[in-house]
Amino acid sequence: MQIFRGFHHPQLASACALTIGNFDGVHRGHQAMLALLKNEARHRGVPSCVMTFEPHPRDFFAKQHQQPDLAPARIATLRDKLNELAACGVDQCVVLPFDQAFASQEPQAFIEDVLVKGLGVKYVLVGDDFRFGAKRAGDYAMLDAAGTTHAFDVARMNSYEVKNLRVSSSAVREAMGRGAMQEVAQLLGRPYAISGHVVHGRKLGRELDCRTLNLRFSHWKPAASGIFVVQVHGLSNQPLAGVANLGIRPSLDPSDVNGGRVLLETHCLDWPASLGAEGGYGKIIRVELLHKLHDELKYDGLDALMQGIHKDCADARAWLAARI
Repeated sequence: MQIFRGFHHPQLASACALTIGNFDGVHRGHQAMLALLKNEARHRGVPSCVMTFEPHPRDFFAKQHQQPDLAPARIATLRDKLNELAACGVDQCVVLPFDQAFASQEPQAFIEDVLVKGLGVKYVLVGDDFRFGAKRAGDYAMLDAAGTTHAFDVARMNSYEVKNLRVSSSAVREAMGRGAMQEVAQLLGRPYAISGHVVHGRKLGRELDCRTLNLRFSHWKPAASGIFVVQVHGLSNQPLAGVANLGIRPSLDPSDVNGGRVLLETHCLDWPASLGAEGGYGKIIRVELLHKLHDELKYDGLDALMQGIHKDCADARAWLAARI
């Protein structure tokens, strides 16, 4: 999949079949939409294209109004969203910066400057609640009328349901907030995962005999947090079982090297000897969060923290053993 920041690139196809959205989580409803998009693109002989935004529009407005509670919890980082879009077979993705200029753009200008002149759309597929342009004044009827004027087809996809539950990013966030990871996997069509480069931390795990693989979650408000049973992919030929903390590590000094950042810290239950002590750093790994053990806890000192970690490891082994 080709990825473009903005749409002023000579490598962009001169025409496309397009869908527009935030695609946080790329859940099963998104996947159904992308399958339809690819089919329509193939019929027209043009590439399939996703337009998405960074930051999330609600992040932008929350910051603008200084009301952080308005920002949605983030399911996936941009890296993971793009990886999932590519896995769905999308040909190209345009990531637009959602800023004041974009938020102020009138709906008709968006249609003419972005869709028609910028992307050369031949087909546009949107969700049943799609709105666009300044003050969300643009709607499906306006887009459909513009399609007649500018010779592109417009379609709308209704909600996607699993067991009478509407699949949406909001439903995924709600299930993640409850720690219902099996329900999350059902909504996503796969286990929830976070990927990225392993970064250096405070090295506290060495003192506790509990080495960790640290991934930064590049958003201040993850949809899930706490202690999880996980599987790690990318270190060896087989996935490695582990325990992970997703959050801000309340038992540590906030001035540490990753202080203030959301981290996913993963301890592999059985560290592969072939990797050596430093073998994880710099690698790109994917960590699947399978089961939530409990919320983050603030421990009174390193001894209590070490005891808590050992209990989490034992509980993780017991949960994994029950599934075999």
